[in-house]
Amino acid sequence: MGGAAISSKELSVGYGKKVVVSGLGFEVRAGEILTIIGPNGAGKSTILKTIAAQLPAIAGSVSINDTDISLLSSHEAAQTLSVCLTERITAEKMTCADVVSTGRYPYTGLLGILYDSDRKIVREAMELTGISHLADTDIRCISDGQRQTVLLARAVAQEPQVLILDEPTSFLDINNKLRLLELLRELVRSRNIAVVQTLHELDLAQRFSDMILCVRDGRADRKGTPGEIFSGDYISRLYGMTGGTFLPMFGTAEPQKITGEPQVFVIGGGGSGIDTYRSLQRQGIPFAAGVIHENDIEYPTAKALASVLITEKAFEPVSSASVELALEAMNKCGRVICCIKSFGTVNMGNKKLLEAAEKAMKTE
Repeated sequence: MGGAAISSKELSVGYGKKVVVSGLGFEVRAGEILTIIGPNGAGKSTILKTIAAQLPAIAGSVSINDTDISLLSSHEAAQTLSVCLTERITAEKMTCADVVSTGRYPYTGLLGILYDSDRKIVREAMELTGISHLADTDIRCISDGQRQTVLLARAVAQEPQVLILDEPTSFLDINNKLRLLELLRELVRSRNIAVVQTLHELDLAQRFSDMILCVRDGRADRKGTPGEIFSGDYISRLYGMTGGTFLPMFGTAEPQKITGEPQVFVIGGGGSGIDTYRSLQRQGIPFAAGVIHENDIEYPTAKALASVLITEKAFEPVSSASVELALEAMNKCGRVICCIKSFGTVNMGNKKLLEAAEKAMKTE
């Protein structure tokens, strides 16, 4: 694998002499996606504007293919680097093909005349991004998802080695978020492009990034693979979370648990209890849950939301000791909800809990 397509060393970014983020150092190779995450106001967009040469660096450097970007002319930079910002185009009487064609301006000279070779590249960019059918459609008459794809096609038509994207999934529904990021990943691989982007959707950053750079409190806080960043309680600390719990396994968060003496005992497992946990939390009802194996898919949610949680070691049958703890908690609750539909060898202890609840007439 070759050297970095884009890199920074001891980079400080900001406005005028005011530093917003300092200590930035990263390398992104061709075919890789680096995603920048961090709290609102951390300076993510300022970083992108600086590495895209839209803002001068306060200190340090940004290099493209080992050449300091400050030494490149605007023309040379435009032929190497493409910037795709979250923007709403309001151009009058421009078709989608017209917008994509503007990606060729770094190559057309002062008159902006497109040659057959340029038109061919524009067509290929639109075919690659799946918007050829929109070629003659007014840019004002398409959806937000289609508009974001048009902007991506424009960036592709520019034939960059480095692509900078600021919140590319903003304004999009979940289907179009996934579609756009899948398309971006395919472009990165097929065109061997290096991408630097910002995302607010942590679950998507976790799934569609090769490397992640975290910024907070005016500095680069941590850099690593998604597996390294989304582990333990780091994301909760990065965002200073106080109103809930971040679940690194899923890249999502659960709201704050309702504390206090449990009023309901939930017998769950295998994901069966998750909806019930969330329903009780929304109603403000403290609850106990068990017996949940520590490798169960619903364990993180149960741990985040239950005021009392009885667990069992991974892969082990529910022990009599765990059953006794669960019975003690269950006997203090006014009602029991059993979410499990069937019982097997490892959770037979939970069947005993259900039988005890039925005998006490606490089940629903």
